Amino acid sequence: MFGFGSKKKTKKLKLEDLMEQIRPDLSRESLGVGPDFPGVHPAGRSNAELRTGALALGVLVDWRELNSNPRLIMMFDVETADGITFRGIADETLTITELTRLAPGQTMPVRYRPAVMDHYVALARDADPAHVQQLSDEIARRKRT
Repeated sequence: MFGFGSKKKTKKLKLEDLMEQIRPDLSRESLGVGPDFPGVHPAGRSNAELRTGALALGVLVDWRELNSNPRLIMMFDVETADGITFRGIADETLTITELTRLAPGQTMPVRYRPAVMDHYVALARDADPAHVQQLSDEIARRKRT
């Protein structure tokens, strides 16, 4: 017999599970990162904090378009001046011209937060080209030895 007021237990979805259902192309698995990766976060305060972070070099692995702005989630293999390497993710809005120039394997200057090391990075659009070249030379010199 069915009674009124019976409560059916429903499974509560985590944000990561919901995001995976809505955008499977942005799941941890499809981005090629492990379970400890923090996932995709909405742009906001942390992006502003990243803009003043430490400079590093990121090799573009892949990207996914979020909407028609074009806003992208970009995945990088990042190497810092200290020799630390990690998989980084950036939430960026690019111009159509910038978007058409993207290519896997492209090296770009990025900023990260060394004190946090949460895998989030931001394009270092303001980076001094001389400083970027110095960082690139330093990383290349370390790889030779």
